[in-house]
This record gives sequence, C-alpha cells and structure tokens, in this order.
Amino acid sequence: MGEASEPPARWQVLGSEHLFRRPWLTLRRDRLRAPTGAVIEEYYVWEYPPWVNVVAITTDDRLVLIRQYRHALGETHYELPAGVMDPTDPDPLAAARRELLEETGYGGGAWSPLLTSSANPATHNNLTHSFLAIGVAPVADATPDATEDLEVSLVSRAEARELATCGGIVQSLHLAALLTYLFVRAEPGAETGAEAGERALV
Repeated sequence: MGEASEPPARWQVLGSEHLFRRPWLTLRRDRLRAPTGAVIEEYYVWEYPPWVNVVAITTDDRLVLIRQYRHALGETHYELPAGVMDPTDPDPLAAARRELLEETGYGGGAWSPLLTSSANPATHNNLTHSFLAIGVAPVADATPDATEDLEVSLVSRAEARELATCGGIVQSLHLAALLTYLFVRAEPGAETGAEAGERALV
C-alpha cells in the first residue's frame, strides 16, 4: 500500500436538517465546507440503522440462501439471510443470529465476523456487518415478517459460486460477503460445517 500518509481532512458541517423521516427512510441535507474552502450548499445523506447478513454453512457443508422478490427491480433473486439491526438487538451479532433464525429457522454453529462494508459511503451513513456461521442446523420454524415471502434454499459451494458470478445474486452487500467467504475464507483446510457443529456442542 506504500508509505502511510495523512488521510484527507474531514469536511466541516455548516448546517444540517432532516427533510424526511419514516421508519425505513430518513433523508438529511447538510451544508458543508470542503478542505479546499469550497462550500457545498446541498449534500444529501440517507440515514439507516446498521444492516446485517449471514453466510450460513450447514453441518453438511451447504449454504443457506433465501430467494425473494424485490419490488424496486421487479425481479426475484437469491440472497443471504439478512436484515436491519433492531433497537432491541444488543449488537450486530445478535441481530444476525435473530435474522437467520427468523428467515430460515436455522441456528447454532460457530460464528465469526466476516466483513464490514458500506452500500455507498458517499450517501449512506450506516455499515453492513457480515458474519460467517459454520455448522448451522434447523432449530425452529421460520417466522418471517408478514411482508416477506421467502423461499429457503440449500446450495453447494459450487452452486453458490455460479449464482454469485452469473447473475443469480445481484445484491452487492451480499455478494461482497459471499465472495469473501468463497474466495478467501473457504480455502483448503478450513473448518467444515460438520466440524463446527461438533465443536458447538462441546
């Protein structure tokens, strides 16, 4: 990465107001001064709670995916189990465990942080926390929200790789987590789902 240098300076906030507040949509307008002295009269920021998603591997080494319709694109694609961190969730890991259980009925396993990413750091103020859960198994019935029509699918690594690289998964935050697992974390010698499941029971 080369020799470390001082990062670019933060912009100075001269004023800020919320234009729109709804449970799923909050828009803020800032007035800013850049380090060059230039003033940006209108800069718009979307405010969201933290988001979470899970790369969940079963005890027989299959990935737990969901398939659902997304109205903005008007299309149906595969995705990772994912959702919004609720105010009652103590931390992103708890939110990810809750979302996996609610959407798929799967739980347990050995969990670890996988990736932290941003949908767009220029316009979004939140982060997405991705987790790897190895050795999950069905523990309850799925309880998705009333507006969620989800199809749970179990796929092999090869099938997941094809979905990720051939258009079967288009959600960029989910692709980032899934590709990190497939091409970085799932190297030869990595713990299998069965091994993690046995370790979780010890």
